[in-house]
Amino acid sequence: MSKDFKVPSDFLWGASTASHQVEGNNHNQWTQWEQSVAKKEAASTSQDIKSLANYQQIAARVKDPENYISGRGVAHYDLYRADFDLLEKLNMNAYRFSIEWSRLEPSEGYWNQTEIDYYKQYISDLKQRSIEPILTIWHWTMPIWLADKGGFEKRANIKYFERYCAKIAEEFGPQLKYVIVLNEPNVYSSHSYFLALWPPGVKNFTLSWIVYYNLTLAYKAAYKVLKSSNLDLMIGIADQLTDSRPINNNPFSKLVVKARNYIWNWWFLNRINKQMDFIGLNYYFTDYYDWRQRKINPPKPLNDMGWYMEPGSIYNLLMEIDRRYKQPIIITENGLADETDTYRQWWITETLKAIEKAMDHNVKLKGYLHWSLLDNFEWASGWWPKFGLVSVDRKTMKRTIRPSALWFAEQIKKSR
Repeated sequence: MSKDFKVPSDFLWGASTASHQVEGNNHNQWTQWEQSVAKKEAASTSQDIKSLANYQQIAARVKDPENYISGRGVAHYDLYRADFDLLEKLNMNAYRFSIEWSRLEPSEGYWNQTEIDYYKQYISDLKQRSIEPILTIWHWTMPIWLADKGGFEKRANIKYFERYCAKIAEEFGPQLKYVIVLNEPNVYSSHSYFLALWPPGVKNFTLSWIVYYNLTLAYKAAYKVLKSSNLDLMIGIADQLTDSRPINNNPFSKLVVKARNYIWNWWFLNRINKQMDFIGLNYYFTDYYDWRQRKINPPKPLNDMGWYMEPGSIYNLLMEIDRRYKQPIIITENGLADETDTYRQWWITETLKAIEKAMDHNVKLKGYLHWSLLDNFEWASGWWPKFGLVSVDRKTMKRTIRPSALWFAEQIKKSR
């Protein structure tokens, strides 16, 4: 980025988390899943993990069943004010978080007023610090009673989500400007119902598409409910988009990539296009494919999870989103697993260069939220990947700001 890189005064600089990944002591369908698979996960370390350059450093953690249990989280539920202090220290004016449905509605039709009051205070504490709260309604977890009914496998269950969104609007709407309805429906439907890596662990291609489609209906229903409560709410989605490219000029490779991009990146957004006030972009991946759909990425650089890193390629997605939808964009997730903080400053630097370039081309980019504020529970991988700008010692819950985050805070300050 250039030395004189400046953003508008209302640009959102911040970080993101999700309730189940940081709060601790949740009780939802994911909690049940963790308990049922932890020993199996620990005993069956995949070859992909064994081939990681940092495997010797993480081996003991990977083989420990406790790695796969969210448990106490990083105690964000109790320590959130201290974590908001960290946002201020990092010069951030925005924070994306999710409300835990299973806390608000632990049994069907019963609303827990204590938890409602907790999240009201949570949002109020952010606003008192002039930090914009960006609420995610659904970040993959749901109450056990809803999972027992089939969750989003059944269209009839959308009414429960619609009712939940109405409650969100009623209780929290007056405090909010930005609401994200769903997080990464493409990732959820594929990992839970096709790859069977996440609850309910079903490997059924047809069912994965049914869930994916039902989530478009759930989104539209939620949008209608939220808008009817407050026309001024900015409502959108956080979608994980990948910059997939052909490995060569083979026309079949190009055709394969075009199809992949449509299904993964654009199919869902095309169906909710008329119900979006902004688009949230979650970016982690640039991948190269041949005509057989084999992924053939460069051998390095790789993050701790073995993901190939090409951070500047977020520019391609920003330009394509702008071309297709002409909507404001917020980068709602962007980051890397990097326990030793080797690559994070480089990753953010290349991302900021891409942001500046996109804004120079009049892309309506409204904010950048790094994933994640804190080291967190990384779903099926558990605790060993470290995405946080802030490291957390889970024995003491001590927070330590990583050097790259302090550097990033300075860049935010200079950009204003």
